[in-house]
Amino acid sequence: MLDEKNNKGAEECCPKSDERDGEFTRKIAEHPCYDKSAQHKYGRIHLPVAPVCNVQCNFCVRDFDCVNESRPGVTSQLLTPQKALEKVRDVVAKHPFIKVVGIAGPGDPLANDETFETFELVGKEFPELTLCMSTNGLYLPEKLPELVRLGVSTLTVTVNAIDPEIMEKIYSHIVYDGKILNGIEAAKVMHKKQMDGIKAAVEAGLVVKINTVLIPTINDDHIIDIAKKMKELGVYIMNVMPLINQGAFAHITPPTTKERAAIQKECEPYVTQMKHCRQCRADAYGLIGEDLSHVSDKRRKLLQVKI
Repeated sequence: MLDEKNNKGAEECCPKSDERDGEFTRKIAEHPCYDKSAQHKYGRIHLPVAPVCNVQCNFCVRDFDCVNESRPGVTSQLLTPQKALEKVRDVVAKHPFIKVVGIAGPGDPLANDETFETFELVGKEFPELTLCMSTNGLYLPEKLPELVRLGVSTLTVTVNAIDPEIMEKIYSHIVYDGKILNGIEAAKVMHKKQMDGIKAAVEAGLVVKINTVLIPTINDDHIIDIAKKMKELGVYIMNVMPLINQGAFAHITPPTTKERAAIQKECEPYVTQMKHCRQCRADAYGLIGEDLSHVSDKRRKLLQVKI
């Protein structure tokens, strides 16, 4: 049985808003993930301040780093909130096309107090920058009011299924309310928290993006159902990502580009599809496809584009 009090914060503290003013529209237009025309003009910086995760996905491995590998969860070092602020100062001064500050790991941001401290510091010093966060959504209903207070305006939630029977094949376990949950029980809790959190975030005025990992033989026939549900909830954009076959899913053959494109086409009538994702590292910065965190100083100087 879910503890109803854990959803109370989202219901009581988050203002509802159906209007997207000029500032809201500007943030979308300057976010390289939310507007495909922005990807060649505006950049983002990911701050790796959140090492703890509350969910174990069967495709997720974070125990090593390779500078040539671009995938969620990979970082060369963890930053404290103060070091993250210093990083933003340095990067924005050199690369003024950076418009978005995001936290996407390497664990789940909502499972780490450092996430909120970092947003507090960055938001006060750089109020003009868009604050963005990616999460699995397990703690989203209860943590959303604090995100709203801190000024986070764009949010990505990873939703790989909306059917608990499919979800239990994707998640090894979750950690919720101090307990380790497995199987269908974990899947039902995860599903409810994701749906409640996304609904509340949209109602609070955040622009919500969904990441869905396409896992052949597991959820490939189910993704259109996810898209239909996301339309119902008011999600802005959906990113269907190909499986990186590792961990417990190392034996699954990843989808082909053609297979992924076919599913995106099927989902497009329901939710706008993001087709330019590069599955960024947790410490990436720069333009999408131009990760400056692991290039030479000479190359960085060449890419100091002024918008």
